[in-house]
Amino acid sequence: MHVKLLDPSDAETAARWDAFVYASKEATFFHRAAWQKVIREVFRHPTYFLYTERDGEIEGVLPLAHIKSFLFGNSLIALPFAVYGGVLGNSPESVSVLEQEAQALARKLDVDHMEFRNTQPRHVDWPSQDLYVTFRKEIHPDVEANMLAIPRKQRAMVRKGINNALKSVIDTNSNRFFALFADNVHRHGTPALPKSYFDTLLRVFGKDCEILTVTTEDGQPLSSVLSFYFRDEVLPYYAGDDESARHFAANDFKYWELMRRSCERGLRVFDYGRSKKGTGPYSFKKNWGFEPQQLYYEYCLYKRDSIPQNNPSNAKYKLFIEAWRRMPIGLANLLGPHIVRNLG
Repeated sequence: MHVKLLDPSDAETAARWDAFVYASKEATFFHRAAWQKVIREVFRHPTYFLYTERDGEIEGVLPLAHIKSFLFGNSLIALPFAVYGGVLGNSPESVSVLEQEAQALARKLDVDHMEFRNTQPRHVDWPSQDLYVTFRKEIHPDVEANMLAIPRKQRAMVRKGINNALKSVIDTNSNRFFALFADNVHRHGTPALPKSYFDTLLRVFGKDCEILTVTTEDGQPLSSVLSFYFRDEVLPYYAGDDESARHFAANDFKYWELMRRSCERGLRVFDYGRSKKGTGPYSFKKNWGFEPQQLYYEYCLYKRDSIPQNNPSNAKYKLFIEAWRRMPIGLANLLGPHIVRNLG
């Protein structure tokens, strides 16, 4: 067994990498090889996409990226800008070899810590972040059955959106989505990712990345979501809405339309994605009848005594969040990408 580094220009090996990922039961959309191109092109972070090979067959993969920031520390992550990650291997030997190589790389890069964003626990001896959960639920093959599976109060909100004659449209570019997304995160006091990031996602992932936008009957954009498609799953990943969206129940209608369209495409799983415990998004997803599933973010600490807390729940960012909300949105969109690229 040999450990190798995926060359970003090697399309043939990238295709074999993805074939392994699609065949692996524990794989996620964020294990795909194209994330190396996205992270390098948009955020300019060094990437180390490790894989094991024996007799010409890939037996394991571990996508890593190195983020070195004065504000947020020096880290090696599988994988930044992703909610899932970590190592995949078809044998304990492959997993062990990849993790040993990652440890050696972390020491060589002199990082403060290494982070694996696992969906299942792997290292009981590593500190773990008990902050995030994910929400996943089966999509019924019948559209009306999916509607009836939504709890009554939430179903009433969906029907309110339908009665308001809202429309859902698949956009061919990120223009309307980004305007809604940037405005939304600005209201919450957090920096926006650059528009080039979303343009790159659409270009790199093609049909597996799609934007659905909800409008009023006369075409006014209210709410939008960028989703990923992986095997038989749909993952609504980034979203934004106008302040008037709540009045029209556009946010509720948006996710129903995504679920309805996914049902009609024959997909089987609706992955509502990651949320922090005790937050509004956490409650919103529970109101849809989804049950939280713990995520296991595990850390190997080298030059730290505790797990980093680079998230809006950290009290030390309270003043920054309030100041960001008051900043003109044009300036926020200009400065935001320089900050958020280091958060991962």
